Amino acid sequence: MKLSLFFLISCGLLFASGPKQISPIDKKIEQRMRSGHSYRNGCSIPLKDLRYLRIPYRGFDGKRHLGEMIVHKDVAREVVRIFDELYRQGYPIRRMQLVSDYGGSDWKSIEADNTSAFNCRPVTGGKKWSRHAYGKAIDINPLENPYISRSRRIAHKASLPYRKRVGGSSPQRKAVILPNSPVVRSFKSRGWRWGGDWHTIKDYQHFDKKK
Repeated sequence: MKLSLFFLISCGLLFASGPKQISPIDKKIEQRMRSGHSYRNGCSIPLKDLRYLRIPYRGFDGKRHLGEMIVHKDVAREVVRIFDELYRQGYPIRRMQLVSDYGGSDWKSIEADNTSAFNCRPVTGGKKWSRHAYGKAIDINPLENPYISRSRRIAHKASLPYRKRVGGSSPQRKAVILPNSPVVRSFKSRGWRWGGDWHTIKDYQHFDKKK
């Protein structure tokens, strides 16, 4: 019996933005991660617990692009579905590359306004593993959605215009994540936290999942 297109989409078996790929970390991706310093011996999670994703996204140019991301295997499917929702809603993303392409540097990845997930690193300003080190945190359009410290400092100069949290019609302003944004609803409906809700600091780019 043939299944209807509506049934497949409603069950998450097809996606409006095109095919997705979820795959284990193969030797080629492992080499990229190690040479790019986003993974090394002694990290918080073994490679077998991570998944490599190929995700279509709508760029700031309005066109369809194919990005890549690494996340924990337990959240891989829901991450694909979240980004499919964002694509269909028209939410723009500047770029989506592995943080390995930036030498494992969170700073350089942010400066490029790169949307990314896994990186074997500690929390900002601390020694404990970040949720990024478990593949259960994602930073989205970090220049338009900056990290603001307890002292109200923004480290990246390109983010200063986005201290004031307002949307708009330009791709940059559409990328600003607000409390009522579809981005926030998509993540929260699946049990993710948003750094924009935090009190002592604000991390508007950041979503993470505890379990």
